[in-house]
Formats: sequence, C-alpha cells, structure tokens
Amino acid sequence: MRMRRDRWIKRTKSTDTRLFNKVLIANRGEITCRVIETCRKMGIPTVAVYSEPDADSKHVRMADESVLVGPAESNQSYLDIEAIMDAIHKTGADAVHPGYGFLSENRVFAKRLADENVTFIGPSESAIFSMGDKIESMRIAEQAGVSCAKRFDGECATVEHAQEIANGIGYPIIMKASAGGGGKGMRVAWSEEELIEGFHLARTEAASSFGDDRMLIQQFVCPYESRHIEIQIVGDTHGNYAAFPERECSIQRRNQKVIEESPSVLLTPETRLKMQQQAVMLAKSVGYHSAGTVEFIADNEQNFYFLEMNTRLQVEHPVTEEVSGYDLVELMIKVAAGQKLPEDIRNKEVPFNGWSIESRVYAEDPLRNFLPSIGGLSRYEEPTPADVVVQGDENTRVRVDSGILEGSDISMYYDPMISKLVTWGENRQSAIDAMAKALDAYVIRGVKHNVAFCRSLCNHPKFVAGDISTDFIKDEFPDGFKTPELDGEAKRRVLAAAVSMYSDLSQADAFLSDEQVLANATRDGLDELEDIFGFDNDEDASGEDDVDAVKIYCGVGEPDAQVLNMKRTPVMMLGAERGGASTRSFDFLEGEDDDDAKRVTLHDASWDGPHAPLFRAVAEEGETTHPFVCEFVETLPQGVRVSVGGSQYDVAILSEREHLLSSHLIPKEEIDLSKSLLSPMPGSLVSVAVEAGQNVEPGQELAVVEAMKMQNVLRAENKGVVKGIVAKPGVNLDVDQLILEFE
Repeated sequence: MRMRRDRWIKRTKSTDTRLFNKVLIANRGEITCRVIETCRKMGIPTVAVYSEPDADSKHVRMADESVLVGPAESNQSYLDIEAIMDAIHKTGADAVHPGYGFLSENRVFAKRLADENVTFIGPSESAIFSMGDKIESMRIAEQAGVSCAKRFDGECATVEHAQEIANGIGYPIIMKASAGGGGKGMRVAWSEEELIEGFHLARTEAASSFGDDRMLIQQFVCPYESRHIEIQIVGDTHGNYAAFPERECSIQRRNQKVIEESPSVLLTPETRLKMQQQAVMLAKSVGYHSAGTVEFIADNEQNFYFLEMNTRLQVEHPVTEEVSGYDLVELMIKVAAGQKLPEDIRNKEVPFNGWSIESRVYAEDPLRNFLPSIGGLSRYEEPTPADVVVQGDENTRVRVDSGILEGSDISMYYDPMISKLVTWGENRQSAIDAMAKALDAYVIRGVKHNVAFCRSLCNHPKFVAGDISTDFIKDEFPDGFKTPELDGEAKRRVLAAAVSMYSDLSQADAFLSDEQVLANATRDGLDELEDIFGFDNDEDASGEDDVDAVKIYCGVGEPDAQVLNMKRTPVMMLGAERGGASTRSFDFLEGEDDDDAKRVTLHDASWDGPHAPLFRAVAEEGETTHPFVCEFVETLPQGVRVSVGGSQYDVAILSEREHLLSSHLIPKEEIDLSKSLLSPMPGSLVSVAVEAGQNVEPGQELAVVEAMKMQNVLRAENKGVVKGIVAKPGVNLDVDQLILEFE
C-alpha cells in the first residue's frame, strides 16, 4: 500500500453530502489505486474494471466492486467503450474517472457518458477534441496568443507529403501522432533518411496505441539542450482557473519521461508567470474545466514554445501535489460535481513550498538500452519514511504510488511501470538525497528494473547541478548505461557488508538450501568454515575479550564474473557479536603489510537474514561515517550476490587456500552469439526485413519487435549473410529468443 499523504496534502473543506454515489475508474494499475484512495477519503464507493490477467491485481482488491471487461488486449478490454459502459450499467456508477491513457482523452467516450447522464470526471467532449488533437490545439494556441513553433497546418498521410513538408519547414522536424501521448507515435528526423523510417514507425505506433494514425509535423525547436517544462492548470465550470507551479520533465528516454521535478531550476519567477498566464489563456479559449497540463519546450535562455495540452491527469502529478499541498484528484472530483475551486487558489498562481522529485520505476533493463522486461514480481518491498531521513532536513518525505503487489505480473500487454517514487525536501538537494536513500531501500526481484539508473542520477554532477536537457540520457550515456564500478570507500563498505552477511549465513544452515550447505561443506569442511567465519569472543586470562582475527580474500565484480579473474583484496575480519545489531571491523590490506590497512567498522549492523534481505549499517572509515543499505540477493558457491543502489554485484569470499588454488581453475567457456539475432526483449515480432541468403550491411534493418506498444528496430551490427529465418512475424518472443541466424 502507498504511504499516507494526509500529513502534508491540504484538504479542502468537505461537504456533508456525498458528491457522487459511485465512481467507476476506467483504467488499471497505479492510477486506479491513486483515484480509489482519494475516493475513500471523500466517502465515495468505487468500481474497478479489469482484464482477464488483471483479475487479482491491486486495483481490483482495493475497489469496492469490480467488473471483468475483456481479455488481455487493450482494444478488447480497457479501450472497449461498450464493455466499460456495460460495467457502468451493471454497477450503477454515476461518475467515471478515466485516469490517464486508455480512454482518458477519447471524446467519443466522453460524449457517450454525457448522453447517458453519467458524469465524466474530466473536461468536456469539445475541449478534449480541441486540445487532445495536436493539429487542432496548435491552431487554437496560435489564436490564443500562445508562443508556437513553425509547423504544417494540417495532417500528413503519406511519407511523400512528409518529405515535402520537412523540406519547407527545414530539418530537424518532429513527427507526432495527432491523437497521441506518452511518447508513442513520436519521432524526430534530422534528415530525409530518418524521416522515411521514422514516419512509418510513428504511424504504426499511433494506430496501435490510439486507433488513429494521423500525423502532425512541425519544426523541432530548441534542438540543443532543450528543456521540457509543463504547467498544471485546473478549471471549474464557473470560469475560474488555478495555475500551479511548473514541472520539469527533461530526463527522458525514447521520448518518455523518467524523472520529473517541481519546481524547475531553469525558470525565473517572471518566466514562470508568463507560462502560467499562457496556459490559462489557452484553457479559457476552449472553456476548459477539470485538470489539464500545458506542455512547453524551452531553451536555456528561457525562450519557450507550446507543445501540446494533455486533457487529463498527468503521470507526474504527484510532484505538483507535494509542493502545492493540493490533492488534484480531489479537485477534479469536486469540479466535476459543479463546485468552485477553493477561494485561495481561484484565478491565482498557486505558490509552492520546497522541492519534489519523482522517479518512474520501470520494469526495463537499463543495461540493454532500457528495453522492457516482463515477469512475476517474486519479491517487492517499497521504501519507508525511515529510509529517507536526510541529515539537516529531517522533514524529508517519501511517497510511493504503485499498482502492484508482491507476486504481481508485469505483462507485455501494458505499460511496464512498477511504481512512481516521489520524495520531498526543503530544497532540491534534500529531495535528491532523499531520493537516493529511497532507491537504495527498494527490493524488486523477478524482473529487470531501472532503479540503478535512477540511483546513478542522484550522484551525477550535471543532474545535481540542474544542468539537464531532453538529450541528457543520450549525451551522458552515449554507450548506454553500465553497472557502476565500486571504488574506494564504497567498495570496502560493500565487501564488509557482504562478508558480514556470509558470516551469519555460514553459521545458520537453516537459511541455506541443501545444495548450498553441501557446497560449503565440500570447500574446506564445515569445521574449518567455522574457524574462518566464526568468533567465540572468549575472555582471556586478563578478563578482556579475546577477539579473533582471520585473513580472507574478497573481490567484487558484475554478476556471473568468474571468481578466478576477480581482483581480490586481502581482508582481516575482526571478531564481533554474531547476528542482530552488532559492530564489526575489517582491515583492508593494500598489500601483505598490515601497516597499510584501511579499517572499516560497521556500527549498528542490522540484518534479519535472506527473508528480510536489506542489510543496514553505519560504516566508519577514518574520519568519515556513512549510513548505507546493501541488499542480500543470494549465496554463491564462493561468496554472495548483493545489490547496491539497484545494481547487482558478485562478491567472492575465499580462504587463503582457496585464493591460492583458484589460479589453477579453468576459465569459463564463452558462447559466441555473433552469428545470431536474438530478441532483446519480450514482445511480438512485427516484421522481418531480410530473407535467407541475403547480404546485410552494418546498420541495416533486420526485424521489428513491438513491446508495450513501442516499435523497436533491430539492426545488423556487422556485415554478413543471412543463413535462415527462425521466427515468423506475428509470434510472441521471449527475451533472447532466436529470430534469425547468419552464416
């Protein structure tokens, strides 16, 4: 369950009369849970809808009622207007909240609800059409006096027409699905070659995601170091508007946001006011009521241009709630019921307090270009308030918006979001520090995830300085994200934690499987293992503790790193109290001379074994102390696998004898995959662009795989000849499944 927010979110004065008898949420996952929570607070019963694979999901468990609306495919369930209307009729719901995505910006759905006298907790059907359609919204924005980029005024249906438009506007250009959002159906082209390929992919994605393949083409303004800034507005049916502080959403990959924050380090108060005024001008021009977001692209000189208006609640709305103190879902419900906005924000710019940052935690593999990952969450633990306390700012807060539970499945049919992690601090650095601590305290197993990438940003000098842009990921990680190397104090902390955990495990065979116990027994014999890692702390003749010390050899590398190739450090582990809260000291020897040792002492070390995998301690080294968290993942034949900041590492822990003998081991044979094209993600094979016997060149398109409604082009890395096609278009692929082979 998500952390309670009522300690810091303002509550407007409640009414004695229930605003709606029953609200149906026409969505799934995290946003449905979010809406249910506010409805509970307001005393409004809720109805969830679900597809067949979502039958036991968190949002279904939270709702007062639930209705099956179809199979896994969205167009047969969450996008099926007839199925949603049938659920409304069955349950007697008199209002519908659409969340975001799916039918949230579908004017046909909004009109259908209005025709049947069911309240849509969103804008009017005409406002959805005017603002939800990018081509129409651009026309209205220009007429309203909003700053806009040069564009083609109309829709583009063919690639030849797109080429003609681009030549007239000038490259670079951006192609967008007119009915799109969330980065789907969007491509940037810097050349005619990129336009031809991008236009086809964007149209295909648009048709798949929105059932509408119309394309908008405009100048790609601020192509260098551009910033994505958006203004949240809420309007009521009485003509009142509130403009909230901006959100910055510049950290993106594949045009999808990863990190959002409020406010932005870029804007001056004067520029903020201009953006807020233009956002309200646009909303007034279409009589907009409900929550909506006006998005702008800006440069570092604070020139800004209108991108689009999202006529729904945004994924990143929590950061606005955290700095403003207002529950946006509550405002949406009250506005839909005909109430006016609260007087203190009515026709005003809403002030902000502190700083808030959101990390979107996705089931995706940052080590493989952020490709989506599917599977069951075998283990899932969220950070707690105690995990994010920042020294000097004890008021820091954490909020986790999620739609999953331990055991939930991340499906290829839907967005791969696991949760939204939100922190608040009195200033930006406090919010970043709280975010780092919260990310360290996540436990996510069963799927790949991007926690390590989000965590790396918290230490990235340019991110910390606020020197960011929409090209940040591309510019700062040109070769992709790599597992961070552990050096110096960080490495010694991890080794100390790993040895401590392994020491406890070696003396608690109940935690180990039969195979692991046998592996330990065959190494040096359990008696010798006890001598290596066990300490009796007997009193000597003087009455002082006789603390044992033993030399072991430790190394750390990426998962599946061969122990024999791992660079190891001789470590003297000093005896200490076993298990529970304890103090343990380690001398890391730079060589064989004890005088060169660097001592790390773990204070208040706390770990309850593999079934509560987070190891917490305060590490002291010289003059510095550093609280840290290290996650136990599993035991290995010669050590343990741990996770630090979302990245996994193998820690080798060897006796002196094992250390000497390991140099004689035979290296693990490497498998040559250069002759195979494997699917880098689970998904559907849309097309294969080559055939057996065909010569291919580096960079040539080989196949297209669709996952989570995104088209991913797989290209040849080397020159070669296709030997044979193994997988046929239309099949569902597992990760690393063979698609074709080369001679």
